[in-house]
Amino acid sequence: MNPSAWSLWRRITALCAVVAGILVVIAVSATATAAANRSETEQVMDHLTPALVNAERLYSQLLRQQSSVRTFLLTGKDTDLDSYRDAQGQEAAILADTRNLLADEPELLGTVDGIAGATARYRSEIAEPLIAQTRTNGVDPDKAAPTEQSRAVYNDASARIATLSDQLEKRRDEVAGSVRSSGDVLVLLLIFAAVVVVVAGVALALLLRRLVTRPVTDLAGEVRRVAGGDYDYAIRSSGPPELAALADDVDTMRRRINADLTDVQEARRLVEEANAMLEQQAAELTRSNRDLEQFAYVASHDLQEPLRKVASFCQLLQRRYSGQLDERADQYIAFAVDGAQRMQRLINDLLAFSRIGRLTNGFAEVDLNKVVLDAAAQFDAQREATNAEIVFTDLPVVRGEEPLLGALFSNLIGNAIKFRRPDVPPRIVIDSTPVGDGEFEISVEDNGIGIEPEFADKVFVIFQRLHAKETYPGTGIGLAIAKKIVEYHGGRIWIDPSHREGTLFRFTLPAPLPAPDPDPVSALAEESAS
Repeated sequence: MNPSAWSLWRRITALCAVVAGILVVIAVSATATAAANRSETEQVMDHLTPALVNAERLYSQLLRQQSSVRTFLLTGKDTDLDSYRDAQGQEAAILADTRNLLADEPELLGTVDGIAGATARYRSEIAEPLIAQTRTNGVDPDKAAPTEQSRAVYNDASARIATLSDQLEKRRDEVAGSVRSSGDVLVLLLIFAAVVVVVAGVALALLLRRLVTRPVTDLAGEVRRVAGGDYDYAIRSSGPPELAALADDVDTMRRRINADLTDVQEARRLVEEANAMLEQQAAELTRSNRDLEQFAYVASHDLQEPLRKVASFCQLLQRRYSGQLDERADQYIAFAVDGAQRMQRLINDLLAFSRIGRLTNGFAEVDLNKVVLDAAAQFDAQREATNAEIVFTDLPVVRGEEPLLGALFSNLIGNAIKFRRPDVPPRIVIDSTPVGDGEFEISVEDNGIGIEPEFADKVFVIFQRLHAKETYPGTGIGLAIAKKIVEYHGGRIWIDPSHREGTLFRFTLPAPLPAPDPDPVSALAEESAS
């Protein structure tokens, strides 16, 4: 695999593995060197140096033996041999200790054995025969003087002790040199380990700078360039695979944001165009409303006046000349009077329809029980004539305009009485149900002739009639007014298709706004006052 394609984690792991391997080798070498140094140091301090001291002590004991024998040869006293015997014991102990100290030094052990043999020869050939002769023949001062033979035997033992001392000093110097060499090697290993750690740290720092710090800085610069408004600039990274993947993800995010921004700009342009069209339509609507208000004014004044004159003079003709003209003339006059009166009703209904929502006093809380009572009172004569029954209980309080809600119920109650079934007393039931949040559903049910389902929407269109005016009088605008009143209050009105006998109107009205939370300070003040 190409090392340049390695991930940052893999590169750091490889570097740490190499450094760890080198440090392990250094640690093993340092441990072995330290062990050898310790062993050699122990050899010098615990074996060679004490053995060298023992060599000096051996020479001292040999000298004590010679002096003690000479003294005995001059005095003949056995007490003078105490030092001789003690020196022999000390010599034997020193030789045994020296053999233990030099157990790993075969060459030196040979020298020690030679010393033991030389001192034993001195005693067997020189000291012991002289002691025996003195005890047998008495004191002889001439025998205390050393002879060539005694001098040669003594010098041989002394020389062997000196040789051991020289060998021990030489061996100690060799081992001490080895200790110094191993110490130097140990120091070099520690220095090398420190150099390896420093080099590894520098390499890691350079690696992080080259593979992390610099690519991240470059990536941050590219991101700032995009954040500065150059949304089409492609973000790239030359770092390790992790940063390259991060750069690709950031560039993907940039492309998505750029696409979303393009969509938002297009949507903003469309919204601005729609707002311009809405403003234009609002201006057209304002102009249309002004024209409508002007028309309403004309209809309520300019058209009403000549229409009243036509109706008045037609009625005068009907009263004055009724029966004086032929039957056809009376019929024509009746048609003219009826047409003028119908025109007046149409104009009045149109005015009422156009005023909904324009002439307003604002919404307030309205008790529907009172509204229905007032609306029903308008039909007292029709109720007595038809034995009509209006049933309602516990209607809610809603938000709205009381005059408009009165007109709504007047239209629905009037329709229920007008479109009754022959020989069946009208029965009108008004009920309510809370629905959703902040709404009431009001139902007005009658037992009249009903409305076919296919005409359920048509009846709310202005001037749409389902029956001839000769059968059921009216202008056909009552339910259109009812729909406009309900929609003005933010609700909707419809005919329930599941109701089969008569007609069931349903519409929604807003509930009163919830009371605001009391001011805790004011409530506390009122509680304190009480």
